Amino acid sequence: MQLPQGKKIYFASDFHFGIPDHATSVAREKRVCRWLDEIAPHAEHLFLVGDLFDTWFEYRNVVPRGYTRFLGKLAQLRDNGLQIDAFTGNHDLWMLDYLHTELGIPVHHGPIQREWNGKKFFIAHGDGLGPGDTGYKILKTVLRSPLSQWLYRRVHPDTGVGVASWFSKLGPKHADMPIKDFQGPEKEMLVQFCLDTLKREDIDYFVFGHRHLALEYPLPGNKLYVNLGDWIRYDSYGEFDGETMRLNYYK
Repeated sequence: MQLPQGKKIYFASDFHFGIPDHATSVAREKRVCRWLDEIAPHAEHLFLVGDLFDTWFEYRNVVPRGYTRFLGKLAQLRDNGLQIDAFTGNHDLWMLDYLHTELGIPVHHGPIQREWNGKKFFIAHGDGLGPGDTGYKILKTVLRSPLSQWLYRRVHPDTGVGVASWFSKLGPKHADMPIKDFQGPEKEMLVQFCLDTLKREDIDYFVFGHRHLALEYPLPGNKLYVNLGDWIRYDSYGEFDGETMRLNYYK
């Protein structure tokens, strides 16, 4: 696919709407919506790369309360013709068909590959990729199973969403504890995943969220791993202008 002149591809992840409290979440939501308004005239495609919500579970006829500004903004952008793709993350892995049915936004539950202007992209939230983290990979398989989702839907939404929200708030990424700095390529699972993938495939840009680090890491062969950071600490996002992929920060 060739990008039209003057148009760009945008990537963002880890909004974590819902934490740490209602007022802070709403302020972040308004900030994201302002950013979406500002990029809209230049955007050809927008990728929302997981953990948009700190907790999300779709019952058959119920979705979590809140986020109306954000969802309304997505509806407006889609109605105006902007292509939007969303990904599940480890906090909102129970996103099902709500965004697709109501807004026309496809939801990806795993990695995808795309190509623009001859540049190949590998896009994923990033959870469960790379070596190690066996416990989480097993847990993710269990939680993603249709049986687990069916059983959880038997729980009243007030209880089900409440329990999920309580567990999600226990993570250090959402408290005052600092995120670990870059640990070096040998210890960063996503870097290892990129290096292993490059042995088999020619990918120009790996775009991930999940790690909560705003990071551009060069890979062999003039390739690049971009971690999108988050909108808790960085207000960071990725931007591809047809020639170069880079991280930017919303001020």
